[in-house]
Amino acid sequence: MAARSRTAEPRPAARRVQGRAASAEPRPAARRVKDKTVPVEPRPAARRVKDKTAPAEPRPSARRVQGGVATADVVVSARVGDNAELFAQILGLHVRPGGTVADVTYGLGVFWRRVPEGRYRLLASDIALKPDVPARAGAKLTSGVDCRALPYADVSLDCVVLDPPYMEGMYRRSVDHMAGSGTHAAFRRAYSAAAATEAGPKWHDAVVDLYEKACREAARVLVPGGTLIVKCQDEVSANKQRLTHVELITGCEALGLYCKDLFVLVRPNSPGVSRLKVQVHARKNHSYFLVFEKRRVAIRSVRDFTAGAAAKPTDLSEKPAPRSPEIDLSLETAPSSSRQLPLVDLSRETAIKPAARPTARRSRKPGQGGGG
Repeated sequence: MAARSRTAEPRPAARRVQGRAASAEPRPAARRVKDKTVPVEPRPAARRVKDKTAPAEPRPSARRVQGGVATADVVVSARVGDNAELFAQILGLHVRPGGTVADVTYGLGVFWRRVPEGRYRLLASDIALKPDVPARAGAKLTSGVDCRALPYADVSLDCVVLDPPYMEGMYRRSVDHMAGSGTHAAFRRAYSAAAATEAGPKWHDAVVDLYEKACREAARVLVPGGTLIVKCQDEVSANKQRLTHVELITGCEALGLYCKDLFVLVRPNSPGVSRLKVQVHARKNHSYFLVFEKRRVAIRSVRDFTAGAAAKPTDLSEKPAPRSPEIDLSLETAPSSSRQLPLVDLSRETAIKPAARPTARRSRKPGQGGGG
């Protein structure tokens, strides 16, 4: 009992390792990788290629490269020169090689001097071919063919060339009255059959009448998309300006011939006048090549500028000028349907008489009385 009451010194606690008491140095605690409480450095997220939510890097767009080359070698709409040079360019631009071309007013064959032989199947004809006209290789020459009654079948030609006499001086009831006499005999030989014109329209209307009938025939024999090449020139008839090329464009449009191109040819020399008194119009030194395509389009070359005459005028910032007291204001009391001014028909040749001037009233002196 006395031995148990003794106080013993404290011993260091023994560490139990696998059930055995042993004294060992403390080891550092092992890191638990999968322990969610231990902070882990974030890894870079792998990019999902097919994930639509991930912003994709923009791809460089393919640059659009324009075709063609820079050049000044182009066909222009106006030039100074001769018919053969411009006609060859028109054919190359509008008629495919190997196509059937009917020149129904072949004349001396001037148009074809610059066209390579064999490029087109040429059907050359005229109402009276000259005996000395040279025949081109592969061309068929036929005389006695009127351009107003062609012997070709419907829808059988790729191109028709029309160049009739476009001066009213070539359309006369008598050969002695025709233009191109004396020193201009070569002009008549090249552009006319030197025959009198039969009954029909006169002066400029005779020129347009021939064009109308010939263009109607061309529209009949051309294939869809075919080409009609027309040579013409404006003129002054009876001291009035007649724009032949405008008449042809609007007239052919009614036949289903669309004016696809227009060329202006300026003569290289200056025209001369044998007897000039007073000049009132510019002298024509240019002509036209009109290129028509057999195709109806949704456009109209004829415009009626009087269609909107009855519309209400728009408000203008400036006030209208006051009327003169000398103007007849009787139209102001007329109904609205009759307020349009009368139109003058300029197609008639009737002379318009000038308005009668009011006679001055003579005052009588005192003492001069009349009868009664």
